[in-house]
Amino acid sequence: MSSASETLYTPVNLSSRIISLDVLRGFALLGILIMNVQHFSMPGAAYINPDAYGDLNGINKWVWVFSHILASEKFMSIFSLLFGAGILLFTENAVAKEHRAGPLHYRRMFWLFVFGMIHAYLIWSGDILVAYSLCGMLAFVFRKKQPKTLIWISLVFLLVPFVIYLMGYFSMPYWSKEEYQHTLQSWKPLQDVIKKEITIMQGGWMMQMESRVPASIFMQTFIFVMEVFWRVMSMMLMGMALFKWKILTAERTYGFYTRMMVIGLLAGFSLSGLGVILNFNTGWEVRGSMFLFKHLNYFGSVAIALGYTAMIMLLVKSARCLHFKNILAATGRMAFSNYILMSLIGTFIFYGHGLALFGTVERKFQVLIMMGIWLVVMIISPLWLKYYRFGPLEWLWRSLTYWRRIRFND
Repeated sequence: MSSASETLYTPVNLSSRIISLDVLRGFALLGILIMNVQHFSMPGAAYINPDAYGDLNGINKWVWVFSHILASEKFMSIFSLLFGAGILLFTENAVAKEHRAGPLHYRRMFWLFVFGMIHAYLIWSGDILVAYSLCGMLAFVFRKKQPKTLIWISLVFLLVPFVIYLMGYFSMPYWSKEEYQHTLQSWKPLQDVIKKEITIMQGGWMMQMESRVPASIFMQTFIFVMEVFWRVMSMMLMGMALFKWKILTAERTYGFYTRMMVIGLLAGFSLSGLGVILNFNTGWEVRGSMFLFKHLNYFGSVAIALGYTAMIMLLVKSARCLHFKNILAATGRMAFSNYILMSLIGTFIFYGHGLALFGTVERKFQVLIMMGIWLVVMIISPLWLKYYRFGPLEWLWRSLTYWRRIRFND
């Protein structure tokens, strides 16, 4: 992989294909922290229902509104697109080097699963690596499909959670009182439950396991089956199609990317914004918010992710912002290491083994912490890559995949 230097941003040609992916990956990595910082800092219910905990007035309200419309599910979608493209790229490189792509890929996914399990159970329950590893194992089967076929299959996967939640919406009036109360408690827990979670997360690392372990199990079972599996698979297959169509490699025209950006952002922001309006107008009532209105953002986030992707491709194709693009590319090349680094910093700031600020930081101040973490990542990444070929976890993952020690520095 080429190093990030300003000479990379001469007019785009085939040698810039990897760079376009790196810049997009760096952009997505920074963007995903907009939502993750809320998960680090507040009780879990507040992540899906902002009315469950914390002040939701004035600046705090608008911080939530803008973060939801601009970021919620959007950057995870971009990561999934890139992961699908990465499967194709990894396969092509393996075949070119006369390796057997299948065994290498599944070994790669196995080790990603191991990293994800360590991350989820020892650091932070919001891990996505386990889901990527499991979906990546299945997505590999579709790698030879034509782009149009991949898009159709992607849309089928995308629709499944919508159908599941729609059934929940229409069936809810017929639920037993116990089932309804259980769902209501997960949507807006009692204050005693909230206080207990805050106490646990402000406690020591071992004490946090009381919350982290069941939360990780819930994420990797119920949430994975109900929503994450279908969403991630859909985006991975769409990413394969976009890569085959040369959309992710900045090889399409300025006009193409401009149209893609405008249509994607206008449609996506309209859908996500409508969902926000409906939620506030109905007072975050559990049936509508949990089972129906959330899908305006669910579908809107796909359009916004595509719009953001086109925007970054336009940036890559331009001769402007060279230094900024170098920083994004370096950040993207170290996305795995940076993702874990952000978890380590975030949990240290908010959990009891560090500064124990969990549950005490308002949304408007979470933004300042997020920006501080951005600065750390964007400063460290280019400096690290001046001396080393890979980020530390990228190097370890690559060495385990090929089952030999990969050269770390030049």
